[in-house]
Amino acid sequence: MRLRVLIAPSGFKESLDADEVADCVASGVRRAVPDAMIVKAPVPDGGEGFARALVGTVGGTLHDVTVTGPVGEPVEAYFGLLAADPADDGPAVTTAVLEMASAAGLRHVPRDRRDPLATTTYGVGELLLAALDAGARRILLGCGDSGTNDGGAGMAQALGVRLRDPEGVELGRGGGELARLAAVDVSGLDPRLAEVELEVACNWDNVLTGPSGVARVFGPQKGADEATVARLEEALERYAEVIARDLGVDVATVPGSGASGGLGAGASALLGATLHPRFDVITRYLDFDALLERVDLVLTAEGAIDRQSARGKVPAEVARHAGARDIPVVALTGTVGEGVQAALDAGLDAYASILTRPQSLDEALAEVRESLTSSAEQTMRLLLVGRRLAWQEGEA
Repeated sequence: MRLRVLIAPSGFKESLDADEVADCVASGVRRAVPDAMIVKAPVPDGGEGFARALVGTVGGTLHDVTVTGPVGEPVEAYFGLLAADPADDGPAVTTAVLEMASAAGLRHVPRDRRDPLATTTYGVGELLLAALDAGARRILLGCGDSGTNDGGAGMAQALGVRLRDPEGVELGRGGGELARLAAVDVSGLDPRLAEVELEVACNWDNVLTGPSGVARVFGPQKGADEATVARLEEALERYAEVIARDLGVDVATVPGSGASGGLGAGASALLGATLHPRFDVITRYLDFDALLERVDLVLTAEGAIDRQSARGKVPAEVARHAGARDIPVVALTGTVGEGVQAALDAGLDAYASILTRPQSLDEALAEVRESLTSSAEQTMRLLLVGRRLAWQEGEA
């Protein structure tokens, strides 16, 4: 009987999107098991490749847009228009799908310019404007792989929201500016947003402020040292306080509010968006549970496996669904971090790093395709050894 393998990875930040990861893993599986029946189901986490993956699954078109990047320089972003939308239960509407990472992702922030006090989501707002101009009546915005920590303030400013300091002057861009926030004025918000269904696919476990707030948890990944993390936390606390006072909306610890450097908070409070757990949104378009009914093994992947993996990350969500059907799940990862036991507790059966020798980050990124392919091959070969041992035990 041919082995049936479902490959359901996330992307590897700053290197491969979910589709590319799936292709590499599939190549590795075929090296070890040439006759394996492989089903590829990339599961973008809302970050890089999110729009491209949904357009590829549902059908539609991609549209390039030049926007303001996170460090203030132009970058090439894109959005998709879906040919159909499974969410439609009445007359069809034009659905646009965006990923904030294409406009404000970490890959757009050079390593020597990673300052989350200064980076902005202004380009995400410009991307939303482009989708509105294209006639979108439903917009699905994916959060992930961000290079920003401005609470979505820049995005809101691009769409007409005014954030003012104590003298009534509009704030500049960047998360650090929010410490001076005195008033929020949404009267200039693009009126088309009131007639559009705006949904945000985000990590439900990320919150804006507090001990598990986005600045403390993810700020260091974006270049923040301890002092910068403290300044960002103070700025986001001020942001939440003014929003609560002026708009009557509490975003400080709402699930999903910390997504993409707090963009979830800005989208919900300032733009009227609805936040959703990203895996729930993705499986609306990809019938994941139906795919699981036809496989023997699931291979998933993500750039890092650590204590955060259990908090809404793709490998843990994949494991949760597969575990309900007693299907084993193995995760391939770039790095294994602290607290990895949490990922196993969340349902992963095993994990393996694709790194086989000490190397710099630049070297690892340059070799990631072959490293991932080889790791998938060796993982399958080990599983085949285990299968032979099981047979021998049964014969004893």
